[in-house]
Parts: sequence; C-alpha cells; structure tokens
Amino acid sequence: MTMNQETVPAKPNRATMPTRPVAITPLPQPEHTPPQIWPYWPQQPDNQPPRSSASLWRRLTYMSLGWIIAVLLALVIMLATGAVLFYRSNVITPGFYVAGINIGGHSMAEAATLLREQAQEGGIVLVADGFEQAFVPEALGIRLDAEETVKLAYQQSRSPEILRQLIDNRGRIELEPKWQFDPLPARQALEAVAPNFAVEPVNADIQMVDGQVKAIPAVSGQALDVDATLNTLTNDPLKILDNGRLPITLKIVYADLTDVSQPVAEANEFLSHTIDIPAYDPVRDETLSLQIEPEQWRSWISIVLNKDNLTEFDWSIKTDTAAAALTEPFASLGSERYLKPDETLDAVTSAITEQRWTAAEQRVFHHEQQHTVQYGETLSSIGYDYGIPYPWIEQANPGVNSLSPGQTIIIPSPDGLLPLPVVKDKRLVVSLSDQKLWAYEKGELKWEWLISTGIASSPTAPGVFQVQSHETNAYAASWNLWMPDFIGIYRPVPTADFMNGFHGFPSRNGTTLLWTDDLGHRVTYGCILVDSKNSRELFDWADEGVVVEIKK
Repeated sequence: MTMNQETVPAKPNRATMPTRPVAITPLPQPEHTPPQIWPYWPQQPDNQPPRSSASLWRRLTYMSLGWIIAVLLALVIMLATGAVLFYRSNVITPGFYVAGINIGGHSMAEAATLLREQAQEGGIVLVADGFEQAFVPEALGIRLDAEETVKLAYQQSRSPEILRQLIDNRGRIELEPKWQFDPLPARQALEAVAPNFAVEPVNADIQMVDGQVKAIPAVSGQALDVDATLNTLTNDPLKILDNGRLPITLKIVYADLTDVSQPVAEANEFLSHTIDIPAYDPVRDETLSLQIEPEQWRSWISIVLNKDNLTEFDWSIKTDTAAAALTEPFASLGSERYLKPDETLDAVTSAITEQRWTAAEQRVFHHEQQHTVQYGETLSSIGYDYGIPYPWIEQANPGVNSLSPGQTIIIPSPDGLLPLPVVKDKRLVVSLSDQKLWAYEKGELKWEWLISTGIASSPTAPGVFQVQSHETNAYAASWNLWMPDFIGIYRPVPTADFMNGFHGFPSRNGTTLLWTDDLGHRVTYGCILVDSKNSRELFDWADEGVVVEIKK
C-alpha cells in the first residue's frame, strides 16, 4: 500500500513542542525485568516500523570484526615493539644450546658464566696400566672460550633465518663450543703427575746362594713419556676432550747395570780357595798344617757389589759365625788341643783380605786333663808322669789333701808353664837320665854338653818349660849360693818368687866354687848346672821365650 504525504504523521518539532508540562502516565512495568544480553540499543519509536533480525546480526558481526581487527593490530604493534626491543638487547634467542647446555633466554654474560661453570664439571682421565687420574680440561690446557662461543650464539640468534631454523629443528639449535688449547699448562700438568707413573729400575746384583755367588738380573723401570703423551693431546685435543680419556705413553727406563758376570766369576774364584793355617805345638815340638776348606769358610762370608765400582765385589766376614766355627777342634788336633779362636780369626781374616790363602802361624794350646788316681800314685809321681811340677797340680785341685784310687783330679794345661810368646827357631833339650843338654837352632844341633840336675830330695822337674828371665849373678838364699849366668825357666811352686834354671858353677862366700868336678851327676837343688865355660854363651843365646824340654 502506498502511503501519501497527508497520511504520514508529521515529526514533532522541538520548537513547535508545547511549553506547558505534559502529564505522562507511566506504563505498567513487569515485576522483573529480564537481563539484557546484547548491548543496549535505543528503542525505536512506536510509530517506527521494527527492524529485522538479519540487520541486527549484520551490525553485530561488523562490530566483532572491528574489535578483532583492533586487538590484532594492537598485538602486531606490541610484537613489533617487543621484537625491536629484543633485537636491540643482549639476550640470546631461546632455543640455543651449546654442548647440551641451554643458554637461550640468558644474557650474554649469564650464558658465558653458565658455560664456564659447566665446563669445569667435565673431566679428562689419564689412563695407564693400573692407574687413572682425572683432570679438568683447563688443567691440560683445553679451555672453553665462553665469550667467543656466546658471541657466536648471539650473532646467530639475530640471523634473519633464525625463525626458519628453529622451526626446522623443532625449536632447538645446537652450537659447537669454541675451545682454545695451550700446550704449556698441559706439559706442566703431565710433569707434575709423572712421579705417579714412575717405576725405578733395579740394577743387576749378586747374592750368595748355597755357597755360590749368583747374578740377580736387572729389572727395567718405566717413566711417563711427557713429550709423546703431549703430542697425542696436541694432535687432537677436542677428540680427547670428547672421549674424556687421554692414553698415557710410558717409556722403558733401563737399569744402569745389567751385566754382573765379571764380579760373579771373580767372587766364585775368590771363594774356591782352601785356607792353610800353619800351627806350632811347643809342648810337642810339632808343626802342623791345618786347613779350612772352601765349603767351611764360605758360610762366614757376605759378598756384595762394590758401590764405587760395580764391576767389583766387596766382602765382609760374619765374625760371630766364624768365631763359633773356629771353636770347633780341628780334626788333626784331636780333642786335647786347640787354637785360640780370636787369634785364629784375625789370621784367617788377614789371609782372606790379602788373598794369600796361608794364614800366620798359630800356637797350639792344650786343654787341662782329668786323671783317675791309680793305686800307689802320689801327687809327686803323677806330676812326674805328666811333666807338671806337683805344686801346680795341688793348686789346680784345692782341698785335695790326700789321694785314693779311683779319685779324679785335674791336671793343669802345660801351657801355664809357657807364659811367653814362643821362640820357635831355638830349643833346649835336657835329659835327666843322660845328664846332657842339647841346643838346637833352626832344627840344627848347636851344642851338646854334659850338665848336672837336682838331687833326689830336690829334683829337677821333667816337663816343657820356657826361658823367662836372665840374671848375671843370682842369689839362692836357701842354700847361700851365688849362681852366675842364671837363666830362669820355671817356678817349682806357682806362687813362689824363686825359679829353677840354668847357671854356671856356683860359689859360696864369694870364693869357693862348687861342683866343678860333678858334671854328669845329679848334684844341684833343682837347677841345671852348666860348665862356666859355656854358661855365658848359653846366657847370651837363650832368648826369653825359648822352649826348654826336660825329659825324664
């Protein structure tokens, strides 16, 4: 239907609107007004036709798109502003890793500190047979250049292609760290640890085994080859760092002495000799040749290499072992005779030292003996049989006042009657039965004289004695005798001050000569009378220490 102008009500004009108040009757309102879910829009006047729903949704859609566009535009502006600010900062783009360490989102200083801390947690192990020692990389001269690594990460994080790379790598970019290698601290570290790998070589040596000298082979040592190990590290330090192990090169250290064949041969030749010990028994006037076989004296010896000259050997004698061995009687001496161990040891040691293998002559000594008293024996008869003056036997058996058959008494050693060093080349022999004297020099007869010995009541004792004193004119107070050219040879009583000996014709009262016609008969009081023509010659010849053997 067409509406004409007359039928359309005219719009009210504010200017034409009446000025008097108009009463407005309010419309009835519902008790509850439902909430509005859309934005408030002014109500159309009642005389306006209502708008359609399509128009309303169109208006809403346009308004929503506007808001979205505005929000997106704001976001773009914010992102652009943030991007500009981020680009101008020193923060590394997130997603950057160095050797597995996340440095993205950190400032360059923070990232460098993080890398340095993490680099110290790794290690390189020095490996050798039976030994391992760990070092931080820097100790071996491998240092992480954290600043250069962070700088590279920062530069790459600003690359135009970084977004595509992050997308392609699923938000993660791995960078290789930058390392520096300095061989000087590596050498210092290897030299410091070298003693841990050192094994000192052992020189060849010698030792005694079952009486023979044998060689002990040399043992090589080892040492850390610093140069070779350093070369391995220098050739590819990053490979060593990646593996975490540095194989150590060891070198053989050879002993200074590897051949001891010469001292071994010389030592065994040294130990192969027999030691001869000449010995003289003045009681029996017997010269003996005693021997110590190599098998006996080797055990007394310690042999070592000469420290100043390793091609030679030194020896020393085990004094206690040798002395104990020398207390054992030599077979040829039997059980009655012996050598003094200390004197023999000195002689044997000198013979070994000088390698002359013949020791200085030793004196044979005699042990004391035990005698079982037989029926009818007296101390005097026993002393006469043994060649020991009976007062000496009394002294050896204190408390023995009488003898009985079966009783055991001690016979002292005849060595007690020979207190001085023996003069071996001279010897005097007196025969009580023949009343003669024989003088021997170097085994040759020098004199043979008639003599006179003691009477039965004061006999001359048989036995082996020794020249002990010389007096030009001795006085015997018991008999008021002056005895020219007196040579004392023994004390009849061990505690007495007087001695029996040789002398010329005695005198009494300074004028009377006695016994000048009695040579060849027993006339003295125990001494041995010699013709005064011979007494001075004997006095000068018979040195102290000359053995005098008085036979029965």
